[in-house]
Amino acid sequence: MAHSNGAAAAGDGEPAPVPRPLAPARKVALITGITGQDGSYLTELLLSKGYEVHGLIRHSSNFNTQRLDHIYHDPHAVPSSPRPLMRLHYADLSDSSSLRRALDAIAPDEVYNLAAQSHVAVSFEIPDYTADVTATGALRLLEAVRLARKPMRYSSEMFGSTPPPQSEDTPFHPRSPYAAAKVAAHWYTVNYREAYGLFACNGVLFNHESPRRGENFVTRKITRAVGRIKVGLQTKVFLGNLSAARDWGFAGDYVEAMWLMLQQDQPGDYVVATEESHTVEEFLQAAFGYAGLNWKDHVVVDKKYFRPVEVDSLKGDSTKARRELKWKPKVGFQQLVEMMVDHDIELAKKEKVLVDAGYRDPKQQPKKQHKCPVALLELEFWDCCLVAHTL
Repeated sequence: MAHSNGAAAAGDGEPAPVPRPLAPARKVALITGITGQDGSYLTELLLSKGYEVHGLIRHSSNFNTQRLDHIYHDPHAVPSSPRPLMRLHYADLSDSSSLRRALDAIAPDEVYNLAAQSHVAVSFEIPDYTADVTATGALRLLEAVRLARKPMRYSSEMFGSTPPPQSEDTPFHPRSPYAAAKVAAHWYTVNYREAYGLFACNGVLFNHESPRRGENFVTRKITRAVGRIKVGLQTKVFLGNLSAARDWGFAGDYVEAMWLMLQQDQPGDYVVATEESHTVEEFLQAAFGYAGLNWKDHVVVDKKYFRPVEVDSLKGDSTKARRELKWKPKVGFQQLVEMMVDHDIELAKKEKVLVDAGYRDPKQQPKKQHKCPVALLELEFWDCCLVAHTL
């Protein structure tokens, strides 16, 4: 993505106030974590509803915006075209001043906090950073929203070993540093809602997947392996606990629930889930079976991919969201698996072209894998989107 737009590079110093057209006002949304799976789907949804969307990204020597390539518009490519409705700004949840400057410059109507250090296994390796970004970062953003000159709106894995199904009233029992940080972010949001009157909602999103899921999450690791095995680029995939059960849904459905939370008359907390639970083994059966493969011929269980503490089963009770938000998932489990497998088989075919042409070593993995155990990273992951807006 060629980042020649001023906003995308507007992290050097004080961001200038974003100019507004004289046409009828659009709603303005700010998304942290815009370059992630959920951020990209939420951006698409908001743009389709006529929003102007701004995203916060961190300074990096490498751009990590590939999930937004199909949305981004370079104003220099067609100078006469209107100002793009999606713009990127530099800021960081670890830096309060950058958050306040961004909010003052953008003046959003709605704020969606999707940014976090969200890898469960990695959180055991870097607990301090996980807490600083995931918990204290949410607090910094809430404080910036509270102090902003304009009223605005703000989302968390927390149940852990609590028996399923889990609803808004289920006690939290976090089983990782990431989960504990999310619980803190959850209660920060409740506190700011009650103490300062912020329209602040916690969206308790159970595991949600898609073809845009990071390749070091177990569902995508599986479908990526299916694609590579199908075209002959690999033969085995190494996983951890196959009996862990999760409530998996489609990320594109879940971002709609985030948006619906902010359209209500009163703020609240909502569990977003399919209310179905499937084990990793069931996911393997569905993914490999759809591709005409037997998973038992290709899967190796490796104990190093087991967690220090495991969450055996997660299954959400989304009765409140279905009743009050009129939300329900559109994509079922099998359809989700097939969507991901289809995408990754096509991706593997393109990869094989490079291998056959000598541009890539056939033993080379598609992307550098993290050294920490990655097979079951997202199994305790159900993201709260803090969506905040003042009354």
